[in-house]
Amino acid sequence: MVNGYLPTSLTEALEIRAGSNVIPYAGGTDLMVAEHREGAYLFLSKVPELKMIKKEDDTLRLGAACTFTELIEYPDTPALLKEALALIAAPAIRNEGTIGGNIANGSAKADSALIFFVADAKLKLASIRGERIIPIREFYLGRKQLALMPDELIVEIQLPTRWLGHYFYQKVGARKALAISRVAFAGLLTVENDIIRYCATAYGSVSDVIIRREDLDAMLIGKTVEQAKELKKDYLTAYHEAIVPIRGRVSAEYRKTVCLNLLEEFLTSFGI
Repeated sequence: MVNGYLPTSLTEALEIRAGSNVIPYAGGTDLMVAEHREGAYLFLSKVPELKMIKKEDDTLRLGAACTFTELIEYPDTPALLKEALALIAAPAIRNEGTIGGNIANGSAKADSALIFFVADAKLKLASIRGERIIPIREFYLGRKQLALMPDELIVEIQLPTRWLGHYFYQKVGARKALAISRVAFAGLLTVENDIIRYCATAYGSVSDVIIRREDLDAMLIGKTVEQAKELKKDYLTAYHEAIVPIRGRVSAEYRKTVCLNLLEEFLTSFGI
C-alpha cells in the first residue's frame, strides 16, 4: 500500500508539507526513475490552486501541477513552450508529467525549464510561513540542488510572454522520440525598426545548470542589424569562452561545438 496524503486545497497541502516528512508528487514521472527517497507521498493532483492557468497582461501564470498536455492544448500557451513540451518523451508521459515536477527535478536537461530560463520566468514558492517569488535562475543552485526550503512547494511559474513571439529552438538528441537532450538551445530576438530590442539565449544539457548569460546577450541589444553583424565574431567568441560543458553521454568537445553551431544558426536565422 502506498503511504501518502491527498489534500484538496493548497492550505491543506502546505500544512502537511510543514508537519510531515513528505515527497511532493504531481505526475510522478520523474520520481519513477529517481533514487529511493524516505517519506510518504504528498499527492498534489487534487489541489485546484496548482492546476490553474491564467493570463495577466504580458505574463502567463501556470500552476505547477499543470501537465505538459494541458499546456500544449491551452490556446494562449506560447508557441515556443508548446514546441518544447511536444518533444518531451511520449504522449502517456506528457499526459501525467507536470511543469512543476520538471523544474523540481533539478536537471539542466529539463525541457520546460530551458524555456523558462530564456524567458526569465519567476517561480512562486509557498509554505505556511507565506509566499516568495524568485527568478528561476536563482532557484537552481547546482545539479539537483534547489533553493527550496523543506516546508515549501512550487506553486506557480510566472512566464513573461512579451518577447516570445520571435524565437529559435533546437533540441539535439540521439533519436526523434523519447530523447533526453544532448544539447538544447533556445534563443529570442526581436528587431523593431532595424534595432534589436531584445536578445536572450539559453543552453540546456551542457552544464550542471542551464546556461543563461544575460550579460553577453546584452552585447546585441540596442544595436542595428548591421552593427550586430559587425559584433557577431566578438559575440561568438565571448560565448566560446563562457561555455564550459560537462562530459556525459557525449564528450564536452562535442557539446561545445554544437552549442556554438546553434548560436551561429540562431543569429543567421535573424539575418545577423
